[in-house]
Amino acid sequence: MGLNLALRTSLARSSKAYGFWLTVPSAPVARTILRAAAASPVEAFSWVLVDAEHGLITDRDYYDLTTAIAAEGASPIIRVPWQEEWMIKRALDSGAHGILTPMCHSVEDARRIVRYCKYPPTGCRGYGPLYAPHAFPGVQPGPQYDNYADANLMVMVQIESKSGLESVEEIAKVEGLDVLLIGPFDLAKQIGVVHGGPEHKAAIQRILQAAKAAGKKAAIFCTDGAQARAYTEQGFDMVSVTTDQGALGAAMAQSLSAAQGRGADNQPRGGY
Repeated sequence: MGLNLALRTSLARSSKAYGFWLTVPSAPVARTILRAAAASPVEAFSWVLVDAEHGLITDRDYYDLTTAIAAEGASPIIRVPWQEEWMIKRALDSGAHGILTPMCHSVEDARRIVRYCKYPPTGCRGYGPLYAPHAFPGVQPGPQYDNYADANLMVMVQIESKSGLESVEEIAKVEGLDVLLIGPFDLAKQIGVVHGGPEHKAAIQRILQAAKAAGKKAAIFCTDGAQARAYTEQGFDMVSVTTDQGALGAAMAQSLSAAQGRGADNQPRGGY
């Protein structure tokens, strides 16, 4: 028994879990992307990152987004703006299948985040039983959700700072933590190295190895499919293949280029 999470199912099969970044507060955009992938010959997306840190999404959008994403067979993972207890609680009560917190700097940060995500006695999550199950098809409020939330919901932290990198081996060992996700752009800026340079690559490998050594899953933000494939070949378990805005912009530019008889310029993006 448990909550049926597409992301956990994908990871349990020891396959790679592919997702994308949702930055606009639009359930139709999320549905369109998920359905397009499901109708194609490729493996469907198993997770969607709902970006409430840098994107246009706020917690008033969570309910509609988690409902839409879960209904299409993927796991909505909400990236909250910061590792605040009330932010994590509202995201979980809105139906998130997992939480991603930015800038995990220390073991103390990681332990606190886990505590905020778990019900007592393991943690201190407040009890709001009526709100979350809408994003878990077939699950009713009460024991069907309550009894499995702690074990099934994903707790994810971003390693993207100098202190986080220096403490990553100990952070990875924190009980209740499921995934370490690398924010590669912030990581490069925070440790003062060139993005894509040798020191940056070494830092990424250190985080990857720390996650693996602790039996945790390793994830990384990617700007396109080619980069995502390269990281899966390095051993990453979860990769984002693009962002909604990046994909929409690239597709429009490519079609416009074709209409004008020009060659499409598919240069890698330098960010979202």
